[in-house]
Amino acid sequence: MKKLGLTLAAVSFFFATTQAQVVGEVQSEVAVEAEVAVAGDEFETIEIAALPEAVTTAISTEFPEALTTEAFVKNEDQELTYKVKLNVEGLEKEVYLDAEGSWIEKEEVK
Repeated sequence: MKKLGLTLAAVSFFFATTQAQVVGEVQSEVAVEAEVAVAGDEFETIEIAALPEAVTTAISTEFPEALTTEAFVKNEDQELTYKVKLNVEGLEKEVYLDAEGSWIEKEEVK
């Protein structure tokens, strides 16, 4: 009976450590993929509510019926650039503004 208990304990330990290794490997792969995504595209996703008031005002002035679908920010040389994806009457647009709400670029995404 003692051998059976030790055997069960050894098997349980084996499966527990194997599962921990698999979980660790999956977490490592996810972290690597996230780093690659950020490195390839310098913009970081932000909440739409985190956009500065100057940016939201500029968008609502230029595109009064637009729906903001995604927002991103990039900090390059201490200057913030915002990339905002809009849905304007069923057409998707991607616009770029600085922190003061000045337009950098407007382009159609389709």
